[in-house]
Amino acid sequence: MLENKLIMRLLKGNFAVCRLDNTETIPSWSKNGEFFSITKTSEELSIVCAEENIPNGIKCEKHWKVIKIEGPLDFSLIGILASISTTLAQKDISIFVISTYDTDYILVKSKDIDNTINALLSEGHEIRA
Repeated sequence: MLENKLIMRLLKGNFAVCRLDNTETIPSWSKNGEFFSITKTSEELSIVCAEENIPNGIKCEKHWKVIKIEGPLDFSLIGILASISTTLAQKDISIFVISTYDTDYILVKSKDIDNTINALLSEGHEIRA
């Protein structure tokens, strides 16, 4: 699929995916740390942030690790996420993806991070800490 091998970086720490009501304002706790992502739709306010920042009582799925594809990636590139998701799907690893203007971030459960790294390395990608 993907001919060029990618350079990726494992972000430090554990992350969580939170769900808040779509009428809530963006909480200040969500914006602390090296990485966070906020998406608002007509149904929800979804926040990905450092696990340690989340107060008690917030609906969330914890224990995620984040792998950043080093960018910037050109919009004309084809098959990056397809290649990665296929590789990980073949190893029964579920992913959650966040895309930005410059690059993509692959989230995997903490319990799957070693298998994820091994699978990506076996495809010739480089993973940096």
